[in-house]
Amino acid sequence: MRNRNNWLIAIIVLVAFSLWVDLSNRIAIINPLNDLTIFSRNTEVRRGLDTLGGLQTLLEADVSDCSSVDPAALDITRQILENRANALGVSEIVMQIAGQCRIVAEFPGISNPEEVVAALQQTALLEFVDMGTSPALEGSEIVTDYDVTKAGPDGTVATNLPGAEPTASPVPDTVAAPAPDATPVPQVYHTVMTGAALDTVGVQLGAAGGSQVAFVLKPEAAKVFSEFTAGHVNQYLAIVLDKKVVSAPVIRSAITDGQGVIEGGFTNESANALAVQLRYGSLPVPVKVVESRTVGPTLGEESIRKGLTAGLIGLAVVILFMALYYRLPGLVANLALVIYALITLMLYKLIPVVITMPGLAGFILSIGMAVDANILIFERLKEELRAGRSLQQAIDLGWRRAWPSIRDSNTSSLITCAILFIFGSTFGASMVKGFSITLALGILISLFTAIIVTRTFLHLVLDRVKTAEHPGWFGL
Repeated sequence: MRNRNNWLIAIIVLVAFSLWVDLSNRIAIINPLNDLTIFSRNTEVRRGLDTLGGLQTLLEADVSDCSSVDPAALDITRQILENRANALGVSEIVMQIAGQCRIVAEFPGISNPEEVVAALQQTALLEFVDMGTSPALEGSEIVTDYDVTKAGPDGTVATNLPGAEPTASPVPDTVAAPAPDATPVPQVYHTVMTGAALDTVGVQLGAAGGSQVAFVLKPEAAKVFSEFTAGHVNQYLAIVLDKKVVSAPVIRSAITDGQGVIEGGFTNESANALAVQLRYGSLPVPVKVVESRTVGPTLGEESIRKGLTAGLIGLAVVILFMALYYRLPGLVANLALVIYALITLMLYKLIPVVITMPGLAGFILSIGMAVDANILIFERLKEELRAGRSLQQAIDLGWRRAWPSIRDSNTSSLITCAILFIFGSTFGASMVKGFSITLALGILISLFTAIIVTRTFLHLVLDRVKTAEHPGWFGL
C-alpha cells in the first residue's frame, strides 16, 4: 500500500508538470532568494515544413561533371550549409544528400528565403591586408598577392612573398607613358593572413553602441600577427572580405594577445551574417540553386488542423470503446489515456519533437496502441475474476500474466521503429523518421501508463469494490 501511495504522488506531480509545460510557450524556474533565473526553456511546439509552410530548395554542385564530386566533400558541404542556416536563426532544418551531387534543403517557417539561400552560397575569403600609410577606401575592391598554394594551414602567409609591401607597378623611364585610354595597372597589396587563422568568431556590442565582429586567432597565427603589428605601428591593416575592404583600422600598438574586432558600421543582422560566413569557412563543393518550392502557411495550417481532428476522433473512439466494453476498468484506463496524451505533448515540447504530418500519423497510431496493454491486462483480469479470485488478486495476477505478451509485442514494435529511424536518415525517406520517433515515444509512454498509472488507479478505485455485487461494472 505504501508503494502504491508513493506512485500516486509521483503520478500527480508528473501530471501537474505536464500541464504546466503543455499550457506554456516558455517555462522558467526562478530562484526566490535573488529572483535570478535558474532554468529557462522555450516550449513552443516545433513544426515541420508540411505543417508550418516554408521553403524547399534543391542545391546542386556547381561543377561540369557530377561524377567528379567527392561524396565526403559533399557531406561536409551539407554540414557547413546546415550550420550556417542554424546560426542565421533558421530552425528545424532538414538537409539531405540526393544522388551524387545534389542537396535537398527544407526551411520551415522562414519569411526571407532568398536571403537565407544567398547567405548559404557565399564563400567568404577574409584577408588581413597590409596597406602601409595609404589605405584604400572602405567598400572599394582591391588586388592582393594572396596565393592559396603558399598559405599555411593556419592562415598565415609568408612575409617574403613578392609584393610584401604595398606597391604599384611602376612604368620604366625608357617606356613611353601609356595612352590616356590605357587600362591602369592596379596596386597589389600584401596579405598578412587569411580567415583560416581565426579560432573563434562572435558578435558583440561595440563601445559606440553598434555591433562588431570579435575574433580570436589560432596560437601560431597570433604569434605572426603580434610580430607584424609590432613592426607596423601607426600603419593601416585592412580587413578585406572577398577582395572588398570592410575596414582599415590603424595599428596603434602591437597586438600580442591574438584578439581583435572587425568594425564597419554593422547592424546586428549584418554582423551576425559576416560572423557566420567566417566561422564556417568556404564550401568544399560550390553549390547553386536549381529549384525552389514554397509551401504556403495556409496549406500547413490546413494540414495541422486535419491531423489534429483525426487525432481527436481516434482518441474519442478509443475512449468510447474502452468505456462500453470494459466498463469501470475501461473508465480507469481512459483516465490513464488522458494522462498519456498530456505526458506525450510535454515530451514533444521539451525534447523537442518536430511535428510533421507523418509524425502526427505516428502519434495517432500510438493512441490506439496505448490501450493494447490495458486490453491484455483487462482480459486476464476477467479470467481471474471468473475463476473466483478476489479483485485485488485478480488485478495483480492479470498484470503479471499479461506482462510477457506486453513486453514482447512492444519490444518488437520498438525494434521496427529503430529500423525505420535508421533508414529515415536517407534521402527520400525523411518522413519515415518523424513517424518512427513519435511512434516509439508513444510506445514507451503507453508502457508507463499501462504498467504504473493504470495499475495504481485500478487498486485505488477497485480494491474496495465487491465484484459479486456489481458484475456488470466489469463486463462479466
